[in-house]
Amino acid sequence: MLSKAQIKYIQSLQHKKNRQKSSQYIAEGDKIVQELLLAGMPVKAVYATAGWISDHAEVLKRLDASAVYTVEEAVLKQLSALTTPNKAMALLDMPAASAQLPGEGTLVLALEAIQDPGNMGTIIRIADWFGIREIVCSPDCVDVYNPKTIQATMGSIARVRISETDIKSFLENTSLPSYAATLHGKDITAFSKLTEGIILIGNEGRGLSEEVTAAATHQITIPRLGGAESLNAAVATGIICGRLLI
Repeated sequence: MLSKAQIKYIQSLQHKKNRQKSSQYIAEGDKIVQELLLAGMPVKAVYATAGWISDHAEVLKRLDASAVYTVEEAVLKQLSALTTPNKAMALLDMPAASAQLPGEGTLVLALEAIQDPGNMGTIIRIADWFGIREIVCSPDCVDVYNPKTIQATMGSIARVRISETDIKSFLENTSLPSYAATLHGKDITAFSKLTEGIILIGNEGRGLSEEVTAAATHQITIPRLGGAESLNAAVATGIICGRLLI
């Protein structure tokens, strides 16, 4: 049974300032908790219903029994940051930040001012699908450890390394070629398969800043056949990765 102090602490992690202060975050969902455990992520505790714990006894062997808490669904609802709470959630340590820039032969997604947690989580999932192991976020991106972001990754957060830095500075200090997604760039179908490089995706409404666009070695665009003004950032990321990486 969880104490009031434990409940209060878990609830506090719904807020970015508390996650940063404690260097811990919460992941919710049956599949996500399993993925994180199987990937050897730094899971500190699991909070789940008795039924879920019984059904997943094998994967839970990766944790000390004292780190597995049986809780009622009503308590999980109280702890959850989601509209529809799941039957399991995990408490994890954030990975240590890395100051090392991606080197030659690396494929990277660089994100500038992505604001929507769902978009961020989906982009992380897309990166995982296409084998991209590095994402670099600008400081004004939504927190990747936001509960809604973690939920949207569907466990891919376990396989993608995410760092934060100024994107323009990053471009100026790397030898990797960079490809800025814009509305007026070169048709992506004109490019060969990428084996290294940085794909740049900008804010949902404004796109990439002029400074970042100017610092990129290439500007690319998805050919528009209809009348839509723009594409969702995550959708655009999926199309670009599908065309340039396969």
